[in-house]
Amino acid sequence: MKEKKIRVGIIFGGKSGEHEVSYCSAVSIIEAIDKEKYEIIPIGITKKGKWISPEESTLALDSGKIEGKSTMVLINDFSTKSLVKIKRNSNRDRNKSFIKSDIDVIFPVLHGPFGEDGTIQGMLELADIPYVGAGVAASAISMDKELMKTIFKQKGLPVLDWVSIKRKDWHNQTDTLLERINEKITYPLFVKPTNLGSSVGITKVHKKDELKEAIDLAASYDRKILIEKGIEDAREIECSILGNDEPQASVIGEVIPAGEFYDYQSKYLDERTRLAIPAQLPKKLSEEIQRIAILAFNAVDAAGMARVDFLISKKTEKIYLNEINTIPGFTKVSMYPRLWEASGLTYPDLIDKLIQLALERYHDKNQNTISYDSKLIYKNKN
Repeated sequence: MKEKKIRVGIIFGGKSGEHEVSYCSAVSIIEAIDKEKYEIIPIGITKKGKWISPEESTLALDSGKIEGKSTMVLINDFSTKSLVKIKRNSNRDRNKSFIKSDIDVIFPVLHGPFGEDGTIQGMLELADIPYVGAGVAASAISMDKELMKTIFKQKGLPVLDWVSIKRKDWHNQTDTLLERINEKITYPLFVKPTNLGSSVGITKVHKKDELKEAIDLAASYDRKILIEKGIEDAREIECSILGNDEPQASVIGEVIPAGEFYDYQSKYLDERTRLAIPAQLPKKLSEEIQRIAILAFNAVDAAGMARVDFLISKKTEKIYLNEINTIPGFTKVSMYPRLWEASGLTYPDLIDKLIQLALERYHDKNQNTISYDSKLIYKNKN
């Protein structure tokens, strides 16, 4: 008898500045996944946050525009792991009928807010559906660069100095905050939206008169802004992590950006950007980066996958932990899968491994005891 295929929901798009990047990741995964083993259920989310049907999502993958008239919801019921299409027959009778699609596991490729920040993970936990990648807490912490850096610092990991400010305070106390930043952080420095990825809204600031404009830009993307010390002549180094309780590190890669740093233009638009895989580093330095990458993964209690980014001083070879990405870019040419390919794991096999890790973590979670001895509870109360 032929083994039943595992039904994998691929969620992509989303209400985020990384909407287009997510689309590209989804296309690559769907093209490469083992069709003999997995049945794909594409689930597109428009820029306005509307979930569309698998049929319309398939059309969106072909057209490049994530849009549709249908509305899909996940059922918040542990007895059924399903995606439901709401069929609307009239304005008065909005929920006349439902079309259900059962799902075994979700592979979210939603980069940035509402996908990488714990929100979709929380929804999937409530729906009791296994999913690829980090859980709610790890996702939320890793998305918030201030919380992430605070935990890394508490764990004794090497991070650069930073200052965090709120958008409301910035608008009300501009001069005071500019003075405070200039007292604490030396130039060059980087200004970043705290909860965003793909280098969206990031500026490298060389002198004081550039700072205000950079903060205004970051504040247009997020309510929290991170101002971080920069390094002159830094090498941008990345390491991919794979696993749950026993994570493994890939070979080390280096980004050689076309611009001054690895901004959105250099990442996705400028063909002069190069990825050196493996990076030309002394063996001892590479091993130390791999060690710190695993420590960073464990520090936030990540699962499944993550890409850990570093800065290395060209002069001193000192390592600085930059950030961890729990849903890194996942196209065939993205750094995360390319590092694993260089480590001996092909792109289709990597997708398979991540799905199996998601199922493993789900089964591990289901070992938790959720029933209590009522007599023991009564005894403790009294």
